[in-house]
Amino acid sequence: MNNNNLSKHQTFYAVGLSYKKADAETRGKFSLGNEAKSTVLQQAKSEGTGSLILTSTCNRTEIYGFAEHPFQLIKLLCDNSLGSVEEFQKVGFIHKNQEAIKHIFRVGCGLDSQILGDFEIIGQIKSSFYEAKSHDLANAFMERLVNSVIQASKRIKNETEISSGATSVSFASVQYIMNNVPDISNKNILLFGTGKIGRNTCENLVKHTKNDHIVLINRTKDKAEKVAGKFNLVVKDYDVLPLEIPKADVLVVATGAQFPTIDEDILQLNKPLLILDLSMPKNVHDNVKNIPGVTVVHLDDLSKITDVTLENRKKHIPQAELIIEEIMEEFSTWLNGRKFAPTIHALKAKLNSIKDGELNFQRKKLSNFDEEQAELISKRIIQKITNHFANHLKDSDTMVDESIEWIEKVFQIEANKVAK
Repeated sequence: MNNNNLSKHQTFYAVGLSYKKADAETRGKFSLGNEAKSTVLQQAKSEGTGSLILTSTCNRTEIYGFAEHPFQLIKLLCDNSLGSVEEFQKVGFIHKNQEAIKHIFRVGCGLDSQILGDFEIIGQIKSSFYEAKSHDLANAFMERLVNSVIQASKRIKNETEISSGATSVSFASVQYIMNNVPDISNKNILLFGTGKIGRNTCENLVKHTKNDHIVLINRTKDKAEKVAGKFNLVVKDYDVLPLEIPKADVLVVATGAQFPTIDEDILQLNKPLLILDLSMPKNVHDNVKNIPGVTVVHLDDLSKITDVTLENRKKHIPQAELIIEEIMEEFSTWLNGRKFAPTIHALKAKLNSIKDGELNFQRKKLSNFDEEQAELISKRIIQKITNHFANHLKDSDTMVDESIEWIEKVFQIEANKVAK
């Protein structure tokens, strides 16, 4: 069997680390910014790597590529991040061939995400592929694989409910507001405080409610202005908080205070008010519940909503896995086809040369030789024989590499290999 035309990078690996075993600090050490990603690709190219893509988010950093040994890919990661090989050995993973293919499918389809059904990573995989392609590091295998993962993620999104419902508290709070406050785009929303959940809620409010007159108040005005600049909000002084609350239909409290900042004394209301307390500890005093028309929803209530959502999402895992299995099978069929196609072509050529020799012999020997008929019958027999071999190689139980070697040995043929 001729190995000269085979790529020396014969094994496909997935190496990396994720939230499953690595804490936030370790993940931070191994994270790759845009510049580092570009350097990894350049280094991979100079070291002769055939094809490679990489992703880096706050939850994971992973490299998918061909190598003689996975250490080549681990070294690429450690050379361009603050992580060490020793640390990688403690928390990293290495998947090979079929396991590596399965891993990229699960990641891209939201089954491996910290929040089940979170599809943000598929955008990263897509852009990583285009970046690899621009460095000439995306071969036909990688292109087909990435497209298959994208196809699977689309089908799972459309055919299952694995992404239904709110899973982040900030998004759950916006959904709660939108479900309970009619005509929200015209209502007055007041955001008090600039805590992380408050900022995320604010971003979601702007995005989903189309409300363009949200008012932001914070003890420190410059912090409020920074957030406001990002989301185009109206900033008011902390002193006017008691005057702004009566104007509001919705009050979102997201301060970092250790004691309640909103109590019944500050609420001089003349209309109903929905209050979302997104602070930990609580920043809305229990006594506000005595005021008629006031509804208070706390972080804990919203967390329960997200817990129920995640439980519901788990029911759709088997359906998502079936879709992945189906598309992975299509990918394997394509991959095996690429492996054995050159052998089938070489076999056909060999049988045709035997046929040509035999027809030449019979032509000289037989006086009434019907060349056209003999050619037709021979071609049909050759097609049937090669179909038998192709069907054997397509069978999922076939050891494709061994069968190819055996066919080439028996028929004394050398197929021109297709690069992976």
